[in-house]
Amino acid sequence: MIESKYLKDNIENIQKLMAIPALRDFETRSLGKLLKLSKIREYEDGEAIIREGDSDPWLYFLLSGKIRISKESLEIGIIDKKGEIFGEMRIVDSMDRSATVKAFGKTVCLAVDSAAASRITPNTPQEEKLDFLLLLYRIFAEYMSIRLRATNEELVAAKKKVKRLISKL
Repeated sequence: MIESKYLKDNIENIQKLMAIPALRDFETRSLGKLLKLSKIREYEDGEAIIREGDSDPWLYFLLSGKIRISKESLEIGIIDKKGEIFGEMRIVDSMDRSATVKAFGKTVCLAVDSAAASRITPNTPQEEKLDFLLLLYRIFAEYMSIRLRATNEELVAAKKKVKRLISKL
């Protein structure tokens, strides 16, 4: 992995973040706060980004490339959409990582350090901190809702397939 230093909240970096679909609703000052918690990470094919069972504080936005998600050594998905969020479940529920995520080809991510909140809070009014956190959690909720709907569809398809196979016996 190649990793940058924490990013600066300059206009150029803020404009780059605004190109990420999940971050379009953020105000400029909130994007600046997010940048102060973020690093750019580059991964080679097959390199682990997240390991099942770990408890690191990082949240990721896919900037380029693809990721492969597996649980208990079974592939459960591939994500290749720019701006897709992953690693958010750990941030929401504080439990260990539920899956392994590996780069599928060369992959670049925006990595947000949720444990580095002190980098944005010293002079920030409480109301602004809460607005920032609420917006971040709203984005998490939207992505988890989309993923839950897709999982429900896959579960229904799998149950129908099982039912068909049982009826053939």
